[in-house]
Amino acid sequence: MGEVADKAQRTGQQAHQSDWLDWAIRAGLVAYGVVHLMVGWLAAQLALGEKSESASNAGALHALAEQPMGGVLIWMIAVGMMLLVVWRLLEFAMGYQDETDDKKRWRKRLTSLGKAILYGVLAWTAVKVAVGDGSSGGTDSTTAKLMDLPGGQLIVGAVGLAIAGYGGLLVYRGWTEKFTEHLTAQGQSGNDGSAIVLFGKVGYIAKGIAIGIVGGLFCYAAITHKAKESGGLDQALQTVLEQPFGQFLLLAIAAGIACYGLFCFARARHLSR
Repeated sequence: MGEVADKAQRTGQQAHQSDWLDWAIRAGLVAYGVVHLMVGWLAAQLALGEKSESASNAGALHALAEQPMGGVLIWMIAVGMMLLVVWRLLEFAMGYQDETDDKKRWRKRLTSLGKAILYGVLAWTAVKVAVGDGSSGGTDSTTAKLMDLPGGQLIVGAVGLAIAGYGGLLVYRGWTEKFTEHLTAQGQSGNDGSAIVLFGKVGYIAKGIAIGIVGGLFCYAAITHKAKESGGLDQALQTVLEQPFGQFLLLAIAAGIACYGLFCFARARHLSR
């Protein structure tokens, strides 16, 4: 059994360090970038009063599906997201071997697992849209089910805090430019590098703010015990629009989310794992 486990570990490490995985990650990042560009476009339409689809990942996929060759694009995004899931699961299982601090290594591995789950949800959403089953009960129906569980308010509140914390982490990574660790030196130098870093900084901060608002909606739903007060990205952007100068704020967030999409393209080209 020990030899089998060692062989499996060696195989996993070879896969994690292989060239094919680099190309798989690049393909997945391009797909992820396309989704963010579409979300940014839908958010801008919402700000301008021309909303046609929900300004969310699912809405972006539905909008893509309506384009020429849309079905092919959605399947390509689904495959791209699954490639990112494989990458993050390999990181969870085999990654960060050079990290000497056990706590830091496991924190990074658990972060990779969380990202694998997020990519997996997006992949599943893409598959449902591709096969014409993109309907959903909505975030508020999911929240209501959680609220009905024993300690449901605490669960919903904890989910809200976790989402808000993730949003705050994205803002922090954007503000401090820690995301540049994922770029090669070439991707950070010269005029092109400056533009890439700017896209990343604006994109991370804007995406973090939007996700932070989603977390805030969950927390408010937990406090008021009203599931309908929760919501996904679309409702968070609607909340921004309802604020003073909301149209301008929402346009800025839309541009920021689009910048994140452009950064995904740049990261695919200048990948550093």
